[in-house]
Amino acid sequence: MINVLFFGPVAERTGSRQISLDFREGLRWQDVRDTLRARHPEAFEIVSVVAVDGRRVGEQDTAPLADGAEIVFMSTFSGG
Repeated sequence: MINVLFFGPVAERTGSRQISLDFREGLRWQDVRDTLRARHPEAFEIVSVVAVDGRRVGEQDTAPLADGAEIVFMSTFSGG
């Protein structure tokens, strides 16, 4: 399984803070993003930070996910 966490406004727009997806060999974080973006386009238009297993990733990070990986999607936010 792949655990997917949503924080802040991204969670509000998806209506969930966490979901689990089935693992498949060769799955990359971009594949997960693309699948979820099709379901929740309004949430993914504000995603600006992605982390896999506690490490921030970018488009250049194309390594396959391990079974049990955790992906975090969040937007940049500020507070005071």
